[in-house]
Amino acid sequence: MDALMLSRLQFAVATFFHFIFVPLTLGLSILIAIMETKFVRTGDEEYRRLAKFWGKIFIINFAVGVVTGITLEFQFGTNWSRYSRYVGDIFGSILAIEATLAFFLESTFLAVWIFGWKRLSPKLHCLSIWLVAFAANLSALWILMANAWMQHPVGYTLRNGRAELTDFLAVVTQPFGFQIYFHTLSGAYILAGFFVMGVSAYHLLRKQHVAFFTKSLRMGLVFALIFSLAEVVQGHIHGAEVAKIQPSKLAAMEALWDTQANAPQTLFIIPDEKNERNLVEFGKIPGALSLLAYHSTGATVKGLKDFPKEERPPVALTFIAFRVMVALGFFFALVTVIAWLKRNKLADSPRLLKLLLYSIPLPYIALQAGWIVTEVGRQPWIVWGLMKTKDAVSPIAASQVGISLTAFIVAYSLLGATAFYLIAKHVRRGPEPVRGEG
Repeated sequence: MDALMLSRLQFAVATFFHFIFVPLTLGLSILIAIMETKFVRTGDEEYRRLAKFWGKIFIINFAVGVVTGITLEFQFGTNWSRYSRYVGDIFGSILAIEATLAFFLESTFLAVWIFGWKRLSPKLHCLSIWLVAFAANLSALWILMANAWMQHPVGYTLRNGRAELTDFLAVVTQPFGFQIYFHTLSGAYILAGFFVMGVSAYHLLRKQHVAFFTKSLRMGLVFALIFSLAEVVQGHIHGAEVAKIQPSKLAAMEALWDTQANAPQTLFIIPDEKNERNLVEFGKIPGALSLLAYHSTGATVKGLKDFPKEERPPVALTFIAFRVMVALGFFFALVTVIAWLKRNKLADSPRLLKLLLYSIPLPYIALQAGWIVTEVGRQPWIVWGLMKTKDAVSPIAASQVGISLTAFIVAYSLLGATAFYLIAKHVRRGPEPVRGEG
């Protein structure tokens, strides 16, 4: 493999590993803040124990997320120097704001929260975790706005062979950026809710700390239910935005080869990318794709054959990832609705508890599939319509990238094994004893 492919693989490995930890951190920060707020308002010691139990998992996720995020950003200089030189005036300014504003605020007040349990008043301590949650989600906003600019570049001019910033406000307020932000954030909140429900179900199945984990499960359920239903609606809105600004990505997501008015939504497809057709098509709903994409059954949806071959994204991977993401999105909505209907007898519903426990990996898969759609579906562009990925890679030898890729895989495997071991150990141990016990 050449340096381009190896660099893409290295960035994919780093991104996917980093994003294992980020969404749980985003969602848990909000849930922990809610738990501690309930403790401050009610004085119920159980809520303080809930905040401390889930807080330890949050700290592990935060630490690994920070380490992997730093190495990820380094790659813009090592593997993608031509990209950094070309768009650094825009992309670099956004990442600089994220690091100096949001990350600094998040890390500072997380330290206050960790060491302030006995040093601060309950209200001030609660405020510190709310500031952590705010900063974590603000950090995500800046990073996703940077990604949104790569998907839909605005507010720039081409000068002296570079893209230079002309309208910072246009870059950070574009609607497509907020679509990506809310879509990703909703997925992160679903993941956090299912993680809390799954861990709680683990203990309830063993009849351990029943009152504690029943309360925990219900809080995770409300969180997951709200955002599972919101994600279905928001996902549709986001898809319509993709259809407008990235029509080739939409065509790949649906394996649509020929431009059609009244384009159907096909439930089951096996795409044949080599021969520009689908081997199998089953379950066509006439006009449904036109309606979903452009809000009219008669609307014309552009097919892949109307784009030059060199500007089409990989179809099979984009198509499969999109189907996985959508199917899991509806699964989350269905499961949370069922769990809500049984919320008063969760501890006596072993089948549902097992389903929640075994569902823990699914939001991770859905989020990773979503990023495959976003990033692979953007190819061959690293900045849509402006710079191709092949023109962005650093002029380095493939052997150098091969060594660093191997090092990344080894280091991340060890780091991941350590993090998962610590989380699993903490989960099995359960909450700290009630004051006065033990």
